[in-house]
Amino acid sequence: MSPGPLTGKDGGVTSATARAPGRVNLIGDHTDYNGGLCLPFAIAPATSTTARSRGDDRLRIRSTAFPEVWSGHLADLTLEGREAMPDWVRYPAGVLWAAREDGWLLPGVDLVIDSELPLGAGLSSSAALECSVALAVGTLVDRPLDPGSRHRLAELCRRAETEFAGAPTGGMDQLVSLLAKPDHALLIDFTDTSVRPVPLALREAGLVVLVTDTGSAHQLVDAESGYAQRRAECERAAAALGLPRIGLAWPDDLSRLDDDVQQARARHVLSENARVEDTITAVTAGDWEAVGRILLSSHVSLRGDFAASTPALDLAVETAVEAGALGARLTGGGFGGSTIALVPEERASAVQTAIDTAFAAAGDPAPTHLVVLPSAGASVRTT
Repeated sequence: MSPGPLTGKDGGVTSATARAPGRVNLIGDHTDYNGGLCLPFAIAPATSTTARSRGDDRLRIRSTAFPEVWSGHLADLTLEGREAMPDWVRYPAGVLWAAREDGWLLPGVDLVIDSELPLGAGLSSSAALECSVALAVGTLVDRPLDPGSRHRLAELCRRAETEFAGAPTGGMDQLVSLLAKPDHALLIDFTDTSVRPVPLALREAGLVVLVTDTGSAHQLVDAESGYAQRRAECERAAAALGLPRIGLAWPDDLSRLDDDVQQARARHVLSENARVEDTITAVTAGDWEAVGRILLSSHVSLRGDFAASTPALDLAVETAVEAGALGARLTGGGFGGSTIALVPEERASAVQTAIDTAFAAAGDPAPTHLVVLPSAGASVRTT
């Protein structure tokens, strides 16, 4: 891969490499598409994309995660044309489609994609892919990519995932991948998509976040997936209250919902919003034990009111807390994927071992683990 932009004889950039990180959502799940609050942070593992301009209208997309190389033309970047594309191609091709919809004058391009993020683990591998493609291609066509322009770029990537790839996501992942700061979480308010960095001094507190991938990949694209069903249930609850999104409701509004399922889904969203605010208060005060309790409360709500957990996710959370984590919860939407645990650094290895032992005793496949801290957002490499 190219280490950064390459310049042609005429001074224009002909090749660029961009790197966009995955993310962990500390607190605030299923709140983004409901107009609520969330508090994610970027992690070091990332996806890199090298984009190279061509002298024709052809597109070639290769990923180290898949054996085939996809070839097409700019004319294939339509909602009808996506039907002939493999599922994985729809994500980078969707970025090119959304860019053209946004007025970008694209050349034919070759894209080479390499990711350190496991697919389907709830660490936002799809958004990292989209953001890396958008930054690399945006560099080729001289689009504004400064921090002030990245809100629009995040929306472009969200459209790619939602409208082209068909995954009904809410936009949190793209925003944090593009706007994150080291040693900070990013408070996102989805009433207006405003953002604010929140210092997250885990290093100073001797803490790490342990991510446990249960090995059961969650699915977002399938219209019958739990994620899509919960989103539809939330939309019906909001409509029953005469609101555009359920995150705009007040707690007293819950009694006006006659449907028990809709009431439970709405109760999770409103209580999760409150947990985001409580987490920021506890983080600011350095009360990490309180943060741990809030994480566990979030998992209880996601397991009960939102019915988004699985036995493997529950086992990872319960075992982590028993082994010394301050708190734990599922992350990334649930229905499979990963958990996170807030762990004293010296206990991280013991917590991993305890989870591995518990999974083996339950007859479950061995999980994989990743120790993370808040990292920087996406960038184009120039050296």
